Amino acid sequence: MSTANAPITDKRTLVEYLESGCKPRDKWLIGTEHEKFAYRQSDLRPLVYEGEQGVKVMLDKLTRFGWNPVVEDGNVIALVRDDGSSITLEPAGQLELSGAPLDTIHDTCKEVGTHLQQVKTVAAEMGIGFLGVGYQPKWPRTEMPWMPKNRYAIMQEYMPKRGGLGLDMMQSTCTVQVNLDFDSEANMVKMFRVSLALQPIATALFANSPFKEGKPSGFLSYRSHIRTDTDPDRTGHLPFVFEDGFGFERYVDYMLDVPMYFVYRDGTYIDATGQSFRDFMNGKLAALPGEYPTIKDWEDHLTTAFPEVRLKKFLEMRGADGGPWSRLCALPALWVGLLYDQQSLDHAWSMVKDWTIEEHQHMRATVPKQALNTPFRDITVGDIAIDVLECAHEGLVRRARVDGLGIDESRFLKPLFQIAESGLTPAEDLLFAYERRWKGCIDPIFREYAY
Repeated sequence: MSTANAPITDKRTLVEYLESGCKPRDKWLIGTEHEKFAYRQSDLRPLVYEGEQGVKVMLDKLTRFGWNPVVEDGNVIALVRDDGSSITLEPAGQLELSGAPLDTIHDTCKEVGTHLQQVKTVAAEMGIGFLGVGYQPKWPRTEMPWMPKNRYAIMQEYMPKRGGLGLDMMQSTCTVQVNLDFDSEANMVKMFRVSLALQPIATALFANSPFKEGKPSGFLSYRSHIRTDTDPDRTGHLPFVFEDGFGFERYVDYMLDVPMYFVYRDGTYIDATGQSFRDFMNGKLAALPGEYPTIKDWEDHLTTAFPEVRLKKFLEMRGADGGPWSRLCALPALWVGLLYDQQSLDHAWSMVKDWTIEEHQHMRATVPKQALNTPFRDITVGDIAIDVLECAHEGLVRRARVDGLGIDESRFLKPLFQIAESGLTPAEDLLFAYERRWKGCIDPIFREYAY
């Protein structure tokens, strides 16, 4: 029996799985993911799966660029390449690029640019468009389609039992995130603590979802607010990350307490919602009595928690709204500058190490509505953002990874400095447009802010 299929009966195997992600610094890479809304230009409605302007045709057309289809029950649900990159579908057809692990942000930006050129080529042929914002600005969630992916059917049934906005999270949100490496447990812990503390700063800088059903929602990042009412078992702040003794084992304990969604066997998703991975390791899973989990089951389970920072064999930064091309490059620049340079990481830790859990939670709860204007002690989140960006900038300069013109990665922070120094988030720019030149109509967003 291969290691991948060996039954897991003890927690140590799960801890070792996370530990195996440790890499020497010279092997650290950058993985960037982003989602976007696809819509018909004729009526601005989201794409359904079938039909001449459907998601299926869009995926088929993208295969000309060297992507290989992934099929489930006869439906193409994703595209992959040998370099580790993939194009996948979120529940309502949001198109996600999960980029290959790359060496520099220059490489990441080139990858994003190439991808957007490919999808725009297909879009021009199909009469469709793509929009980069954090929340679907026009259509009610009840009018959003569902993609034919079996795991989504299980989640669709379960999510409303655990929170009021879980289906909104699935069908109506888009994000950009970056995945980063670590070289030791101690390094992972410091990275996790710094990035979790500062995730609301990223949420504020990237706030880009002020609308719901064609009108202002009262939030600058409605996408971020949705996460507060999705599922208390798998979202929210993680106070234990800041406690003494936090490490790989403590995160495993957290994940063992996150109820399961499903088990994948022989091409079929088996509903295991609400059941315990601990029971699974004891052969007592109600959905599969007498069976034991494999590492693949554990990998799947790790994807079913939705904290602002998530641990796999790498760390995922998950707090930002989707946006335009420039900010898709800016997010990895922010976190690489902070976390991949030891001096910047140490300085960032000195900034946040005395923040209380109550302060973390207050910032997390307030930023979706007030963004950079969120008060913190005797300053604001906007003031913290300037300090954080300066720290990241210095880290990227020291990293000294230059392009063909000799320019380092710090240039990718420029859009974020403009936001922080002006004090105006992308969401507030959208609200100004809505109130003034759009005269209270949301439709122009699909023209002015399309990729």
